[in-house]
Amino acid sequence: MSDSLAATDPGTRLAALRPRLADHGQEHVLRFWDELDDTERGILLDELEALDLERLATMVAEVTGRTAAATAPALEPAALIELGDSAAHRQRDAEAREVGESLLRAGKVAAFLVAGGQGTRLGYDGPKGRFPVGPVTGRSLFAYHSHRVLAACRRYDAELPYFVMTSRANHDDTVAAFHEAGFFGLDPDLVTFLTQGMLPAVDRDGRLLLAERGRLALSPDGHGGCFTALERSGALDDMARRGIEQVFYFQVDNPLAQVFDPVFIGHHALAGAEMSTKVVPKSEPGEKVGVLGLIDGALGVIEYSDLDPALAAERDDEGRLRFRAGNIAIHMIALSFIRRLLSGGLSLPVHRADKQVPSVAPDGTTTAPSEPNAIKLEMFVFDALPLAARAVTQEVRREDEFAPVKNAGGPDSPATARDLLVGQARRWLAAAGLSVPDGPLEVGPLFALDQDEFVANLVRGDVGPIYDRA
Repeated sequence: MSDSLAATDPGTRLAALRPRLADHGQEHVLRFWDELDDTERGILLDELEALDLERLATMVAEVTGRTAAATAPALEPAALIELGDSAAHRQRDAEAREVGESLLRAGKVAAFLVAGGQGTRLGYDGPKGRFPVGPVTGRSLFAYHSHRVLAACRRYDAELPYFVMTSRANHDDTVAAFHEAGFFGLDPDLVTFLTQGMLPAVDRDGRLLLAERGRLALSPDGHGGCFTALERSGALDDMARRGIEQVFYFQVDNPLAQVFDPVFIGHHALAGAEMSTKVVPKSEPGEKVGVLGLIDGALGVIEYSDLDPALAAERDDEGRLRFRAGNIAIHMIALSFIRRLLSGGLSLPVHRADKQVPSVAPDGTTTAPSEPNAIKLEMFVFDALPLAARAVTQEVRREDEFAPVKNAGGPDSPATARDLLVGQARRWLAAAGLSVPDGPLEVGPLFALDQDEFVANLVRGDVGPIYDRA
């Protein structure tokens, strides 16, 4: 047998894997090996060979508290580019807009949509991006974002590429959604799909779980896995070939995300920042949202559960919350920064989620637990912030830029998102000096990306419930 054939032989591969698994206390995943057919053995070997067992052991130690306990960090509010309507604020933002628009016209910015989630929590069977959220039209989340990308391409007469990160669970359905919609009017050559990575689920003792006798229980590695996904898919090289210098990162569940916002892009560029973040003022001290702040002197996101209630309630001299910079998961990231992170062997902190994961018991039966039985491991993109040499945190108005669709009802639900979309349309109509009709209203991104464009595009006879353009 030749070396190339031996390398693909299941027996040879198993012989190489078994001692590594044993060294890390994970050999139990092979307990059903003799019962698997050749196809099942190949799948299991592929999954096991893809694991970095040393890194997995470190991650499990982090999330199970087996590493040395750290002292409580010193927390301070982050420096902000604050909201304001003074002449100085307007001049500041106008200068940033000019720089951002220059980069967009030159085609130096790419959109990066993180869209790996399913609509399960919304009671929707399919990718969350397919969920209909338009107050009048039922426009989907995918349509809102894609139409903003298209509108920006038209406004700046530029080819602005659009990268969409999916998950194994929704990749095919996401691609199908774009094809069914004719890529929402975009040139298909500008749209690239890539799939985020996976991490194994483990039990409370850190032992790998099997979803089937010949398959590991795997789940998406979190939005922090986007950096390696960009590299692994070839998207980083593609961006470089297109002359991209900056990446506009946003997540699928926010239909008010102002994709390619030139003011944000400009502030990021003017500061020479490697990674920047948009934030909104927290609605109240106990709002369950991460806050941008200084953690032992480094910019990062303070989880709401880690912020002492007394600190969360502190106010400044103007009566504003000191720790008010609520994270809305919109970032500018320099391509050179992503390259630097990856060249050093990216190792973001790992976070723990206790979940109910169906798994195969030692006797071969599949259990469907009613209580959390497993630890899922994930990484968060904002954990790259402390690694940036320079960063910008820009404060924006919640009512204009943040309408998350996370829950079936209550806060951050389709109902609240639709109310915010209607509210924006009403404000824009009022700014145009027009009476605001009763009932739901909707402004499509192809009609206007902002209030000024909305007012400029109004013509006699436009007044109605829907403002849209093909």
